[in-house]
Amino acid sequence: MGFFDKLSDFFTGYEQLDSEFYEDLTDTLIMGDVGMVTAEEMVEELKERVKKERVRDPEEARKLLTAIMREKLEAISSDEDFAYEDSTSVVLVVGVNGVGKTTSAGKLAARYRSLGRKVMLVAADTFRAAAIEQLTSWAMKTGADIVKGREGGDPGSVIYDAIRSAKARDYDMLIVDTAGRLHNKKNLMNELSKIDHIIRTEYPEAIKETLVVVDASTGQNAREQAREFKEVTDVSGVVLTKLDGSAKGGIVIAIENELKIPVKFVGLGEGVSDLRRFDVDKFMKGLLEQQPEEEKNEQ
Repeated sequence: MGFFDKLSDFFTGYEQLDSEFYEDLTDTLIMGDVGMVTAEEMVEELKERVKKERVRDPEEARKLLTAIMREKLEAISSDEDFAYEDSTSVVLVVGVNGVGKTTSAGKLAARYRSLGRKVMLVAADTFRAAAIEQLTSWAMKTGADIVKGREGGDPGSVIYDAIRSAKARDYDMLIVDTAGRLHNKKNLMNELSKIDHIIRTEYPEAIKETLVVVDASTGQNAREQAREFKEVTDVSGVVLTKLDGSAKGGIVIAIENELKIPVKFVGLGEGVSDLRRFDVDKFMKGLLEQQPEEEKNEQ
């Protein structure tokens, strides 16, 4: 059962808005991975609005809570895309191993190739041979070109070579798969700082994005991973994978409200085209899990 289904069911089980109702609502939100801080914040705001607007019906309270959620998401979410027409961009894809980082890089390539962009994939995760092989497979699948180094090589040199090639051949976008590890923050920070320096020095005209990939099904772990990457680099957005199989959709609200980072893409399946721009309206309507076929084809 999805996050919004559980919330809807919750409100049908109460006849009055008393202390038990608010305590149980807080617990339900926390179980949906909204997080304790955000859950308590939203319930307190709901109490204030219920009192101010003299609401007594649980169904009306549900509508107020939905409005509060929407306001929190709209305050952070952005419709801006980094693949502007007539521009060049570098997208760094970061995240721990196992969350779908390399797959997300490949799906981003598929997305922007379909929009007519000239895309180059960059295999800068040189610490995992499987990552290089996987990204090479995505390059073949999407028709994107790829620059890769040897296993165990210097990621910075791979970035440098990719930028030189991109300039020489007029690429619109570089999508860079970086090493997925957090166990040594100092090394990770040094590596990402070196990559940032190379991009700023060699490709100053490019729009730079850093997307952290997290797995929705891991709940609060996803939020903490996003938080840790935010501490070591300039994260500009989140890619939330496996949202299709997660009943814990509240993690979207937790990430945006507590970390102030927009969720820019969500993974809704295994297909090449199943990485979608995050849409607040569709999320609030509970349509992320099952969209009409015609809507899928439009995205």
